[in-house]
Amino acid sequence: MNIYVGNVDFKATENQLSDLFAEYGEVTSVKIISDKLTGRSKGYAFVEMANDGEAKAAVEALNGYLLNSREISVSVARPREENKNFSRGRDDNRGYNRRY
Repeated sequence: MNIYVGNVDFKATENQLSDLFAEYGEVTSVKIISDKLTGRSKGYAFVEMANDGEAKAAVEALNGYLLNSREISVSVARPREENKNFSRGRDDNRGYNRRY
């Protein structure tokens, strides 16, 4: 099961999160999301756990947990939605913005 972890301290590490969630079961992966340009954490992460029952127990137990002086929010991750806006800001079908 994929778990969303929000309000993660910018100094937190993937190892810290892995150790925290491992108390509830097998952790298969941890990914702290970072900014592509700066490499700085965006303040949220995803934790993947092998067993759904263990993952649900971790979500219930760790939601509101104080990690590095910040209260993390933990929930089941929603599936990623596909971006249906392929125009990337273009105003018409010709591929460029019209100036009026």
